[in-house]
Amino acid sequence: MDTMAAFMMGQMNRGKEKMVFDWRKAAEIIHERKPQSASAGLQGDFEWTGGVIYSDGVPVTDEYTYLASTWATPILVLDDGKEIPCYRMQHEVPAWDSGTKWPHSAVEILNQESEEN
Repeated sequence: MDTMAAFMMGQMNRGKEKMVFDWRKAAEIIHERKPQSASAGLQGDFEWTGGVIYSDGVPVTDEYTYLASTWATPILVLDDGKEIPCYRMQHEVPAWDSGTKWPHSAVEILNQESEEN
């Protein structure tokens, strides 16, 4: 999506509650499916908002992502290319925003894998 179209979508949805990437759901899916890598971003604007969040068994925290929107659905993309809607409404997770990366509660879910082996 080009910059002008993204701006217009933002203006049209101004004042609506944001959808925020659901790190716990992502961790549960990654824990269950054990992909080599996973990315997250906003559907329809992934090239500008997406990035790797998990690689080779380790959470990635230093890659750019923007994971909240009033109009674009936050998604998890596994290494098989499957896109999974993965969000909660802002009021459900008030401490999370577009820049949240691997909150403690989500890392704990990932670490369960190590404890089970």
